[in-house]
Amino acid sequence: MNDSPTDRDPDVDDDVIEQSHPRDPEDAQRALSEVEDLLDRLQVVREQARHETESLDPQRRVLVENVAVGQHLSRLRHRLEPLHPADVAYILEALPRDRRMVVWDLVKAERDGEILVEVSDSVRETLIASMDRDELVAAAGTLDTDDLAEIADDLPDDVVEQVRRQLTPEEREQLRAALSYPEETVGARMDFELVTVREDVTLEVVLRYLRRFERLPDHTDQVFVVDRHDVLQGSLPLDRLLVSEPDSTVEDVMKRDLLSLQALDNVGEAAQAFERYDLISAPVVDARGRLIGRLTVAEVVDVIREENDTEVLSAAGLRDEEDLFASILNSARNRWLWLGVNLCTAFFASRVIGAFEGTIEKVVALAALMPIVAGIAGNSGNQTMTLFIRSLALGQVTSGNTQQLVRKELLIALLNGLVWGGIAGAFAWLLYRGTAEGPMLGLTMMLAMVLNMLLAALIAMAVPLVLQRVGRDPALGSSVLLTFSTDSMGFFIFLGLASIFFH
Repeated sequence: MNDSPTDRDPDVDDDVIEQSHPRDPEDAQRALSEVEDLLDRLQVVREQARHETESLDPQRRVLVENVAVGQHLSRLRHRLEPLHPADVAYILEALPRDRRMVVWDLVKAERDGEILVEVSDSVRETLIASMDRDELVAAAGTLDTDDLAEIADDLPDDVVEQVRRQLTPEEREQLRAALSYPEETVGARMDFELVTVREDVTLEVVLRYLRRFERLPDHTDQVFVVDRHDVLQGSLPLDRLLVSEPDSTVEDVMKRDLLSLQALDNVGEAAQAFERYDLISAPVVDARGRLIGRLTVAEVVDVIREENDTEVLSAAGLRDEEDLFASILNSARNRWLWLGVNLCTAFFASRVIGAFEGTIEKVVALAALMPIVAGIAGNSGNQTMTLFIRSLALGQVTSGNTQQLVRKELLIALLNGLVWGGIAGAFAWLLYRGTAEGPMLGLTMMLAMVLNMLLAALIAMAVPLVLQRVGRDPALGSSVLLTFSTDSMGFFIFLGLASIFFH
């Protein structure tokens, strides 16, 4: 194989090879810091050149400025060239838009496609908007069909159609298949590059066959065994291929009990299977058992990261992934929905307080103690909700164990309410022990915290369950809804109990 150490091109600088694959995450951060420093210098040089050429005619001024900044642009280009596309994407995402475009213009055209695949969706939109049609066609034309399918929705339709016409008939069919599957399915994320063999050939024949490849597909840990109709029979792990006798047949050493995925399987559940069984790749088959692709650990890592990002954003009430340097208006719009919901819930909570104005006027200390009841219950509910959403995502919450989990969390909330409510009640009594209301304030505080923590636990489990049942993300706006419940109901419970006790 030509990518083995002995076949390395002697004219290629080893330092460049080493730099193109960072040894640790700090290398990418170091590269970002160096690029920012070069951009700072470029800006200073550009401003100095502009100031010094004010007296020249416009044509000569542009010429002098280009000469002045050319050397710094060359240094910046030289720093970017050895970086892996993923590291260039990391740098682009961390730069403001004006600087991002400077870096993007310096990236070699043949790497545009790879970088577009690596960047986030929001940043990809800004990069594509800055490119003309010919540049987009050239960039997309360098991609494999699975990568092309990944960014096809962000490309203009005419660009996708022109690139499609340039593909081979087999590649066109692969692209059509990838685009036909829903976004959250295995079929939309599978890789079409794989190696297949028949079970009646010897391992020596398989080895000779593999040596004909210029390179094996990335993350190849097994060769898939199919019959003449491409129906999956099993797999031949590379370690078995290397240690078994060359005159053995594939049928003698193949693995038959491998995990296979359906194209319409949920990709999140497939990612859990990869984690559970420590997989590097898994075959993807159609309804008739024919091998149509494979899912690799590289794609699974992306899926896990995307799901985690979505969960974090949804919990905070953000609708979409946001470019860190998006326009102020767009960033504000992305946050409006749940801010509006939060405003409504805040007004509701204020009306709850307003309904007990007479009680608060009678016992002013209630106003100082209310936030404690709401805050502790909100924190307890967030702990329950985080664990519950994670368990839902892992498929650990089922119809058979839901009631048991609910009982357990309610008992935990009851125990915590008694313990911490008792502590809070004791502090309230100590703070106001010189008043006639002191002992009753302590008792009110304890009871309110117990009831509110029970309510918080119930809401923390009910909201994700209901959202999942209706087909929505269980984390969608969960923290906002929980805060509303613990605030408004916490105030209602505390002030309601106070109205009874201090009547």
